[in-house]
Amino acid sequence: MLSTDRGRYNLETSMEYAIETRDLTKRFGDFTAVSGVTLNVRPGEVLVLLGPNGAGKTTTTRMLASILLPTRGVALVAGFDVAGQAAEVRRRVGLLTEHHGLYTRMRAGEYLSFFGSIYGLSDADARRRAEDLLDQVGMPGIIDRRLGEFSKGMRQKLALVRALLHDPPVLLLDEPTSAMDPASARLVRDSILRLRSSQRTLVVTTHNLAEAEQLADRIAIIRQGSIAALGTVQELKLAHVGPPIMELRAACPLDGAMRVLPGDLQVVARGEDWLRYQAPDPADANPRVLAAAASAGLPVVLLTEVGRSLEDVYLRVVGAPAPQGEE
Repeated sequence: MLSTDRGRYNLETSMEYAIETRDLTKRFGDFTAVSGVTLNVRPGEVLVLLGPNGAGKTTTTRMLASILLPTRGVALVAGFDVAGQAAEVRRRVGLLTEHHGLYTRMRAGEYLSFFGSIYGLSDADARRRAEDLLDQVGMPGIIDRRLGEFSKGMRQKLALVRALLHDPPVLLLDEPTSAMDPASARLVRDSILRLRSSQRTLVVTTHNLAEAEQLADRIAIIRQGSIAALGTVQELKLAHVGPPIMELRAACPLDGAMRVLPGDLQVVARGEDWLRYQAPDPADANPRVLAAAASAGLPVVLLTEVGRSLEDVYLRVVGAPAPQGEE
């Protein structure tokens, strides 16, 4: 049964949060695609959704865009209810879907003017804004070309321009750099980072973990329709793969010099001229380690953090498949 009772879920129509959901749930018959998703996303924040195929990311995005109605729960986008005020939500959302359905016989300018008219833009304003956005994504001078001539990457960038055409305060981007070559993908990521600085809220779905780490203020990992982990990259790493590990390398064998390491730090690995230690607070631990090494006359060549990847976090949260031959 659909519920849009804000009072029941203690939601307020305010702009403290650009997106606010409580218990957002979507069922298709007996199948629950999204279950009890609760999120707060502030203006200017980039939230990245990660998860396996079928985890519920796209369904969540479509509910936030007022394309699908929730089965239960409530969501406010730019202060408007996705169920009860769908038209207001759609005016304030720019949506890039995985399958963007371009009309390949149209020219780029005609296509963008058509969508501009839907959002109340005049032909002149739509063309002016389209040319500016096309230039930002690295496609100047193509406004009169037919879409059928565009590569997959060009079509993806055009769809992004379409999503931005009416200058929406909230952007929902599903796989924004898929099918793009590395240079084009970088252009789009740079554009996304610029959009964040303009106080535009973005929800980005991607399978590219390096891209997620570069773009995200926070990451939500979705598993079987529910949020299994939520936080900044550093918060997720600390929670799921432990404190940072620092590696110290010296210009000579350490021998007994390990005794200079402050006693509250735990050594987790060592070699002839190197050691690794846990540093729950590197800003506190590392200066003390370097000061102790200097006092002992130990020549330090390098002190650096051992990489803890977002992939490690992701696989721990969603459950990595067992290697072949293991149950």
